[in-house]
Amino acid sequence: MFDREVLPWQPYPDLTDAERVARARAFSDSMQSRRSCRAFSEAPVPRAIIEAALTAAGSAPNGANRQPWHFCVVSSPEAKCAIRIAAEEEERAFYDGRAGSEWLEALVPLGTGADKPYLETAPWLIVVFAQRRGGPDPDDLKQNYYVTESVGLACGLLIATLHQAGIATLVHTPNPMRFLNRVCRRPDHEKPLMVIVAGHAAADATIPAHALEKKSLEQIASWL
Repeated sequence: MFDREVLPWQPYPDLTDAERVARARAFSDSMQSRRSCRAFSEAPVPRAIIEAALTAAGSAPNGANRQPWHFCVVSSPEAKCAIRIAAEEEERAFYDGRAGSEWLEALVPLGTGADKPYLETAPWLIVVFAQRRGGPDPDDLKQNYYVTESVGLACGLLIATLHQAGIATLVHTPNPMRFLNRVCRRPDHEKPLMVIVAGHAAADATIPAHALEKKSLEQIASWL
């Protein structure tokens, strides 16, 4: 058995059940307005907002507290341009035949294509890497566990925090993504999982009408 140091549980706010329900519903109502944005303006977003969102992401539950994530925040025009060029090359291959017909058919209502101008227009790109190795200590290169699950939880908190700050987001997943290691100067044992585009929506931004159609609570949950 290993000796382990423990600390007292930090109590949550002392709320009534009615207050807890109200808080939960208020947050849920706020998140119902979140939609993916594909047209961004060049309007700046304070770095402090991105830092707060990343701090929230870093609080996510994760396997064995290994915290197997790294967020490379890109704002330089040169780096954003490099990411766009490489991403669009992969996207052209995707739309020209790499994706199956069923996949392409599913994308038709979104109106997406190989051109990704938002990768340069938006003020921030957050490139998310999953670390197969490397714990909280800088010299720790031991194996990590439940990596994809952990990073996914962190990204959910990141996006939710940005939405609460009134920042539009888009998750972009070019495939393959290894060019992101090169552009972001990240080691090979880190796997790029997604690019989170963050900024203000363009004045003429639209969303597909079907994006408002969400499964009902009865469809997404069962109670035993």
